[in-house]
Order: sequence, then structure tokens, then C-alpha cells
Amino acid sequence: MSAASSAKIPVEERLFSLVLALLATETGLTKNEVLSTVQGYRQRFNAGGDNANLERQFERDKDDIRDLGVPLETIESPGQAGNNQNLRYRIPRGTYELPSDITFSAEETTLLNLAAMVWREGSLSAESRRAVMKLKGLGLVSDEPVLGYAPRLRVRDAAFEPLRLALEKNAVVRFAYLKPGEAEGRIRTVAPLALVQHQGRWHLHAEEPDTAVTKTFLLRRIVSQITLTGATFHAPSGDQTGRALRELEEVWNAHTADVEVMADSDAATRLHKRRGTVTLPSGALRLHYSDANIFADELAGYGPEVLVLSPPVLRAAVRSRLLRTVADHTDRPDLINQEVSNG
Repeated sequence: MSAASSAKIPVEERLFSLVLALLATETGLTKNEVLSTVQGYRQRFNAGGDNANLERQFERDKDDIRDLGVPLETIESPGQAGNNQNLRYRIPRGTYELPSDITFSAEETTLLNLAAMVWREGSLSAESRRAVMKLKGLGLVSDEPVLGYAPRLRVRDAAFEPLRLALEKNAVVRFAYLKPGEAEGRIRTVAPLALVQHQGRWHLHAEEPDTAVTKTFLLRRIVSQITLTGATFHAPSGDQTGRALRELEEVWNAHTADVEVMADSDAATRLHKRRGTVTLPSGALRLHYSDANIFADELAGYGPEVLVLSPPVLRAAVRSRLLRTVADHTDRPDLINQEVSNG
């Protein structure tokens, strides 16, 4: 294997390449076709050999793409109904395009065209051209200009990769974790059991070796490098990923907030589309959330478009953020004092 082919492919480039490939054909690609042709997989694909790790990575990537809102479909191969080994994956072009009621001004169109030119130049690399040629070599028709698509891919938290490596080695790790309201991060020593994404955020499901208590950590609150302690642990039996997701879903289901939203506002559009949103008889929205501080950040970002009715702890958190915003942009430090005195 050449140095160029063995070089590590960034996860964002791999996901981008996967989206491009799945957009490139109406009939879709089998898992084997993806692993053997798409940038980021094909460099490690072993024809006729063991590709179990690569297949697991593909499964995680599919979940990531769907979490980003990309409509990835699974379809059965023609004439092979029920054969899971030959399932095909595709992204239907029509459901991935912008809605017809969205329009742009002349200036916006110009800027978008310039941005598209940059993306096309970047995506039409030698690797991308080679991948399209391999797809055509498999007899798959590539719709042009598929490489002009530029999906928005979020970068994983910095802690993700070192935690993933520790997870594979059953290695105990140490890191500083900053909870809301604390002045500095507390050192945590844990045995990582699973990395899961819930509601668009990555979480670490882990066990404290000294207490055998399992906890879930939000990766964005890890404020130090991940350090290996040198100790290892025996991975528990059972589906730890499934357990972590069930626990996160239970927390999400248990927390609801009632909010009023300004009609025809950005907040109304976005919050109506949140999973699990219920419109109450009064017209207010009942929303689910997992973390009050993260949800308060989001609601405060809508400014006057949102009024939190309940629960009181969330209402206070949003109010606190709005007061701080006003204080930061005016000569009103007394607003911060008011916030502190109100608890």
C-alpha cells in the first residue's frame, strides 16, 4: 500500500465522499460497493478478507449522515427481496434539494455561485475523479453534476477520536469535565463503554472504576486532553450503545418545557419541527429536552421570539442569558447583579 493510499482520511472528508457517492446513482450502492470505491473506505478495504471494522464504521457514518438531516434510504436490490446482504443505499436527489419556495436575491445568488465554484474545484480532486471512474466501472450511472453538492457537515468534538481509540483498547482514561455553574473542570477517571450521538450531540457512556457507577458525559464539556491512565478493563457484556441511547431517551422524554413563540418567526418555524413537539390548546408549544443549560442557550438565541412559560428552572436560565447579553452590550453591569440576587 502506498503512502498516499494509507494516509489517514479525515472523517469529514469520508462523510462528504459518502454523500456524493450516494447521490451519484438512482439505483443506490451496496455496502460492498461503498466500501470498495468511496474515499475513506476503499483505502482500508480488503477484497475477499475481513472488513468487519470497516462495516461498523459505515454503520456509524450512516447514523451520522441521517442525524445531519440527509435523507439516506435503504432499498432492496431488484429481484432479491429479503436478501439483507444486497441492500442498497442511496440519497434521492429530489428530497435533498432546497424546497421550491426558497428564493435568493441577485446578491445572494452571486455569492452562492462563487461558493459552489470553490466546492466544485475542491471536490473534483484526483481521488474524487478516481472514485467516480470506479463507480462507472461497476456499471453504475453517475448523474452530473453530482460533485457540485456541498452538504453541511459538523466536526466532531476534539475528544471523540482519542475516546474512540481508548474504547477499542478497553483503556481507562482521565479528563477534566466542566459542568454548568462550576468555575473549573473536575478530573474524571472512567472506563469508556460507548460513544453515542443523541439529539445531534456526542456523549460518552462510561463507568467509574472505583464505584462501578455508570455515567454519561457530554463531549463538549470535556475541557482537557484525553489521557490514558495505563489501566485497562474488561468490557461488560450486552449492548452498551443501546443502553446509553435508551437512558438518554428516557431523560429526553422526562423533561418538557412549555413556550410561547412569535407567529411566523424563525423560532416558530424551527421549534415546530423539533421531534416530539406538541401544540397545546393555548397555542403554546410543549418541547422535550435533555439538558436545561443547552436548551436555554438555544432558546435565548431566539431573543424576543420565545417566551418560556415552564419549568421555572428553564425560564430562569433563559432570563439569565438574556440579561447577560444586554449587560455585555450596554453600560448596565447592574443587570448582572440583578441576575445574581435573583438566584
